[in-house]
Amino acid sequence: MFPATFVSAQGTGTQPEPAKQPEGDKPKSDEKTEDKPKEEAKLVYVKMKTSMGDIVLELNHEKAPITVKNFMNYVDKKFYDGTIFHRVIDGFMVQGGGFTEDLKQKDTEKPIKNEWRNGLKNRRGTIAMARTNDPDSATAQFFINVVDNARLDEPVSGGAAYAVFGRVVSGMDTVDKIKGVQTSTKLFANRQQMGDAPVKNVVIEAVTRMTEEEGKKAAETKPEPAKKE
Repeated sequence: MFPATFVSAQGTGTQPEPAKQPEGDKPKSDEKTEDKPKEEAKLVYVKMKTSMGDIVLELNHEKAPITVKNFMNYVDKKFYDGTIFHRVIDGFMVQGGGFTEDLKQKDTEKPIKNEWRNGLKNRRGTIAMARTNDPDSATAQFFINVVDNARLDEPVSGGAAYAVFGRVVSGMDTVDKIKGVQTSTKLFANRQQMGDAPVKNVVIEAVTRMTEEEGKKAAETKPEPAKKE
C-alpha cells in the first residue's frame, strides 16, 4: 500500500516513478470490515522494534477506532513481526508492514472503512494507512510521514484522503535514519519490480503493546545528544 497516486503493490510490471501517494495491498476479499470496535483506551501505545532502532507509537482510538482496532489486531497476531519497510522515499514517507524479508507479500484480513474525516492530519511523525485507489481498501500496510504531507489530507480518487490514526512519540530519530537509507529497484517474490526499496532490508523485528504508563514515559524521554568525536 502506498500514499495517494501509486500503483498497487499487488500489481505486475515495473513501478513508475513515485506519484507521491501511498498504496496498499489488495486484500483477498473486497468485503469491508466495519465491525464495532472493541473497547480500547482512548490512546493506545505500541513499541515497534526495528533493525535500526525503536519507534514508540501513540494510536488515537478515540478518533480512529476502526483503524486502531485493525492495526492492533495485526499487532496481537504478531503479523508485523519479521516484515520490512519496503518503500522509503526521503522527503515523503516510509512504508511497511506488508512484505517479509524474502520479499514475499503476506496475506491480510478484510479491508477496513476509511476514517480520513477524523480531524487527524498527515503531518511529520504521524502514522497512516496505505491503500489502493479504492478508499476503503486499507488492510495491514502503513506509512509514517517524514514531512508534512498536506496533500494527503485532500480527497483523491474515490473521493477520500489518507487516514491518520496516530503519531510517533519516541524514536523519530529512528524514522529519520530509515528515510535516509540507500534504495533501489527490487524484484519482489510476486515478480513485480518496485522502486524505492531499501538496498539492505530495514526489518520490523517486533511490534508489541505498551501500557499507558510505559507509553507516556517513553514519550517524555528525550534521546541522548550525539557524542562528540
